[in-house]
Amino acid sequence: MVKTLGASLYVPATHKYLMDVASGTRLAHVRSLIMCTEDAVADRELSYALFNLSLVLANMPAAGPAERFVRVRNLDVMARVLAMPGADKLTGFVIPKATQYNLPIYCNLVRDTAHVLMPTLETAEVFYDAEMHALRHLISSPGIRERVAALRIGGNDLLALLGLRRPRNMTIYRTPLGPVIGRLVTTFRPHGFALTAPVFEHLDLPELLAEEVNEDLAHGMVGKTAIHPSQITPIESHYRVSASDLEEASAILRPDSPAVFAMNQSMCEVATHRAWAESTLERSRLFGSHPEQAAPVLTSQTILR
Repeated sequence: MVKTLGASLYVPATHKYLMDVASGTRLAHVRSLIMCTEDAVADRELSYALFNLSLVLANMPAAGPAERFVRVRNLDVMARVLAMPGADKLTGFVIPKATQYNLPIYCNLVRDTAHVLMPTLETAEVFYDAEMHALRHLISSPGIRERVAALRIGGNDLLALLGLRRPRNMTIYRTPLGPVIGRLVTTFRPHGFALTAPVFEHLDLPELLAEEVNEDLAHGMVGKTAIHPSQITPIESHYRVSASDLEEASAILRPDSPAVFAMNQSMCEVATHRAWAESTLERSRLFGSHPEQAAPVLTSQTILR
């Protein structure tokens, strides 16, 4: 599985502070930056967006505090970005409207580079299991698998295909996309592919954002797109690990732990909980843990079935 990304901040490639953000002198706490040339840029602004991006790539430091991606508009824009001086400083590219039909062409463009790709699932094909199975088969093939860092779920585009917009009183999991996201998880995660959660488009509903991030984590999402810097800390606060989860994960991964034991009034089973424990420790390393004390611990004891 790809490492946890946390909040990925989208910034239009036209933004006046793009250089500062990409260099880490502004918003230095950003872990993952996506410079957008697609939906965040109007058609009439594309030329300026690419000009501004070219200046940023040429002048930003080779390494920064954040992983840096460009969300390309199409194949032509990706080819133009790859030709820009400094393109090698990028971690990779976010691919819009990725399908089994266009993804091989995007992969071919980066075949001689070290860039990774994050395809975005946001077309009508997402609603058809056969299409997603075919896409999974494609990205599992040699030469492509190692390029795919994560799959991004384009919630707004998928809702638009249904003629809907996210309501202000419910998480995305309570819309028709809830079952769709669940199927994407069961289609891709068992085969080693991570997914990131859709944007939360409302800036004045922190409680609902918190509820949705908790549901993201329950679905195994490794990150969530942030549309404004104010969302980064609220999103990533939920990636912090509780003291009890951290304690249980550490116990599960100890070589001398029994196969099944009880801790904090929960059953811990080494064989089935190992992947969860490994991802929990990684989240703790990246985002920290909650300061509160763990619940009283039961001594490790075998649970009889």
